[in-house]
Amino acid sequence: MIDAHHHIWRQKDLPWLLGPEQPRIFGPYASIKRDYLIDEFREDLGETGIIKSVYVQANWAPNWFEDEVAWVQSVADTSGWPHGIVGFADFTSEDVRPQLDRLKRYPLMRGLRQQFHWHENPLYRFAARPDLPADPLVRKNIAYLAEYGWSFDLQVFPSQMEYAAELARSCPDVQFVLMHAGMLEDTSADGVKLWRKGMRRLAECNNVATKLSAFGTFIHRNDPEFVAFMIKQTVSLFGADRCMFGSNFPIEKLWTTYAELFGAFQEGAKGLTKVKRQSIFNDTAERIYRL
Repeated sequence: MIDAHHHIWRQKDLPWLLGPEQPRIFGPYASIKRDYLIDEFREDLGETGIIKSVYVQANWAPNWFEDEVAWVQSVADTSGWPHGIVGFADFTSEDVRPQLDRLKRYPLMRGLRQQFHWHENPLYRFAARPDLPADPLVRKNIAYLAEYGWSFDLQVFPSQMEYAAELARSCPDVQFVLMHAGMLEDTSADGVKLWRKGMRRLAECNNVATKLSAFGTFIHRNDPEFVAFMIKQTVSLFGADRCMFGSNFPIEKLWTTYAELFGAFQEGAKGLTKVKRQSIFNDTAERIYRL
């Protein structure tokens, strides 16, 4: 089984983890304001049966984008973990290819992420504006990923999903991976309706898959009922062969253990067929990230 989303952190490389604690989407985070290295991650895995993982960029300073990948590659070279890397590049730059060329020499490179999620609440906002996925320069740069054989981890809120679907349609040869099943933040009836509408539009794009991950981000707990709801809804739209499990550790470590989190996901998926569960917990990530 594969964990398609985790971070290993060195505190000195993460400026946003230093200094006075500021509010984050996931709430107070003092307990993870420290090194979180591969040995601790593997210890957290315990007896879950996870045998492979994918590292996703952890917001190092943008000018250190290659340093981050180089360090994670060195960790993998010595420990055997992780098994794939999603790095960072700035797709708002005039031409992203020089950055991509610097990353080509790292064998575990599988994709890129630049966080485009924008929210009316400034604390939830990572992008400069909500319509970045519609920017012609961004689209041109992301289209280049097809030449490298790399995917793009797409992170947007429901209100941005129309832009995101247009981006996916404009880059038909690029594999997109929607982060956190579309980041359902507003769980009111209207919020869920907007989320489902956007998710349906993204699911119409055959080059978009999605991660089932980070379901505790906005509620700050591991809620098995919410996990089950999100799995059922997302699989009904994308199909299990375009869904993959991701732990989002160590963020979720703020309120749960890996075993409890993984148990909630397994329980939430138990109504699905064995083939569909195999897709969610192994095959989709294995195929898309070439593990």
